[in-house]
Amino acid sequence: MIPLNYIFEQPVTLTNCDLEPIHIPNAIQPHGVLLVFDEESWQILQVSDNTESLLGYSPDDLLNKSLTDLFDAESQKAIAQCLVEDFEAVNPLNLNLVNPSNETIFFHGIVHRSPNNLLILELEIYNVDTPYDFFQFYQLTRHILTKIQSTSDLRSLCQLIAEEIRKIIEFDRVMVYRLDREGSGEVIAENKRSDLTSYLGLRFPDSDIPKSSKELYRLNKIRLIPNINYHPAALIPANCPLTNASPDLSFSVLRSVSPCHIEYLQNMKVGASMSISLLKNNQLWGLIACHHNTPKYLPYQTRTLCEFIGQIMSLELSNKEENENLDDKIRLKNLQSDFVESIYQAEDFVEAVGRDRDRLLSLVNATGAAIISNDLVRLFGKTPSENQINQLIDWVVPLLQNNLYYTDSLPQVYPPAVEFKDLACGLIVASTTKMQRNFILWFRPEVIQTVDWGGNPDKHETIDEDGNHRMSPRKSFEKWQEIVQLKSLPWQANEIDGIVELRSSIVGIILKKADELASINEDLQRSNNELDAFAYIASHDLKEPLRGIHNYASFLLTDYQDKLEEDGVNKLNTLMELTKRMEHLINALLHFSRLSRADINRNNIDLNNLVTNVIDLIKINQSDFQISIEIPKSLQIKGDRVLTEEIFVNLISNAIKYNDVPNKWVEIGCIMEKPDWASLDHPCFHQTVPIFYVKDNGIGIKEKHLDTIFRIFKRLHAPSKYGGGTGAGLTIVKKIVERHGGQIWVESKYKEGTTFYFTMTAPNEK
Repeated sequence: MIPLNYIFEQPVTLTNCDLEPIHIPNAIQPHGVLLVFDEESWQILQVSDNTESLLGYSPDDLLNKSLTDLFDAESQKAIAQCLVEDFEAVNPLNLNLVNPSNETIFFHGIVHRSPNNLLILELEIYNVDTPYDFFQFYQLTRHILTKIQSTSDLRSLCQLIAEEIRKIIEFDRVMVYRLDREGSGEVIAENKRSDLTSYLGLRFPDSDIPKSSKELYRLNKIRLIPNINYHPAALIPANCPLTNASPDLSFSVLRSVSPCHIEYLQNMKVGASMSISLLKNNQLWGLIACHHNTPKYLPYQTRTLCEFIGQIMSLELSNKEENENLDDKIRLKNLQSDFVESIYQAEDFVEAVGRDRDRLLSLVNATGAAIISNDLVRLFGKTPSENQINQLIDWVVPLLQNNLYYTDSLPQVYPPAVEFKDLACGLIVASTTKMQRNFILWFRPEVIQTVDWGGNPDKHETIDEDGNHRMSPRKSFEKWQEIVQLKSLPWQANEIDGIVELRSSIVGIILKKADELASINEDLQRSNNELDAFAYIASHDLKEPLRGIHNYASFLLTDYQDKLEEDGVNKLNTLMELTKRMEHLINALLHFSRLSRADINRNNIDLNNLVTNVIDLIKINQSDFQISIEIPKSLQIKGDRVLTEEIFVNLISNAIKYNDVPNKWVEIGCIMEKPDWASLDHPCFHQTVPIFYVKDNGIGIKEKHLDTIFRIFKRLHAPSKYGGGTGAGLTIVKKIVERHGGQIWVESKYKEGTTFYFTMTAPNEK
């Protein structure tokens, strides 16, 4: 036998408590024997040091011997059959062993393969005078199954199981212990001896069952400690010769227990303990915890029955939890369906959600919500400020898992939230798109709560005789009340599930609308191509008859001018002027249609040089050219040189043409953000693309005309006023800009001047 602290090579201190390797304790509980053996030769490689007291053989007598030297032929056959079948299906084996005193000892043998691929045989003595009674097992399980089916909710199920398990094992106390999302637990059902203090309704902190213990409970569904004050039996040798490491005892039924846990149970005045794992979706949901005040051993058959009941209960957990708060779940489901339908019918997602604010909050019983769509933030109900929410989103984005984050104690994980704890101690964040900044947030305020703990949940620090700082489990488990602050009411599982479904529905709507938009764009592109083709063909074919009309009118004037009256001559002159104007319009239409087909040859262009060429060209056509052109700095622009020149020809010509002040000026420049003079906050001001502008002090444009000036052949003045024109210039400029992937917009004050802004690249281009 070895002292209890042999299990862990170092003392359990403040710094290493969570690192305790409880799955490789190198020791077992002494009510059984453990043998590690080779699969091929059956040679015994390791034994527990208590073999002499239980088998009659010392460890030295057994090491390197074969199992065939230890067990009779029938037992060897049982072991061999077990090795080729599913261990779970054949355990336990009925094995016989003759000790050196020639006495036959009967064992239950449990064979399993450890996670590090070692074969392990565990032996527990059993009484042949109380044979396994299958009929009794059947009657018990049928009885319990019938009762389980009659329970209507989770609490009733848990209470039933606690009562039935206690009847079977006759322990002093049986509890059903449910874990929450943070790892803490609550006793939700209890059956006990009448004189014991009740633990029902008490909570126990996450640290009572470390993560490593929770994982072992998940892997090994039942664990018995028949005597809390046992002395562990060490494995000899400490390392297995095959692996040169300690065997992993995660699946062992005899595995020795952490000294921390033993001390914990001793403080609870427990003499024997058994735990049955309850799993939901292969995760630890809780435990059936069984305590007895004095040592008590349970045979393997009884433990198997209890484990079976635990598995039945695990299967029922989902059904019973589904029925909890059923009316509320149905209400939330209906709310979600109506909400999704209203979003689907709307043109604008944010606007639709904003109109349905009450339903948005009711989805998760929140008091506030926010919708973030790129730079737009919409607030509903009681929420933090827009600036606080933007900072919160920057913090939460890296924490999103499957596009979701939630907490009911935001100030504890995000300290700035203390400032708005009355608005947002509880938070749910759902991201609706990955590429863009689109989120929905829900908030709940702080609710000060009283929590009943089973004793003070804080472990106490003590100093042992070697000077180590140890975590000592609490010694009292009397009800200890804590006032909990900086927490909201917890988000329920069905509320979180509802948000996950809502997000999926929203993403589905977005994808469907994107498909619909793509289809519309495809149809529109096809129509535009057909229209361009039609415009080209029509304008080309119209020129010939128009030229004929012009020529015949010219011939008539030449040949018959002296025979016509003055009115006839005037009419022929008007006809020729109209055909000339018609030809200009057709040429503009041809040019516009060709722009759709023209190749774009992008190059870096010296804008100062290009503008100089444009001004020289305008001077040729306008001899009375009087205007000041200002370019504040040397500029570069990337685009097709010919088409870029056409942009500036049109914009500068218009600035000269539509200007009646004595001192005309035009300013040409490039900016990267909104200038002081701009009144409109265009989206391009918030993108990292160069924005070019042409600004003048001309006659300006009335606000009512700003939406129509880019329409083809749209003139705001009579043909004879301001030098005439076709009205196609700005339409052509817009087409060229768009062919480069850019945008163009205008700001104007009537009788003060106009500024045209344009970009020559898309936002994601460099």
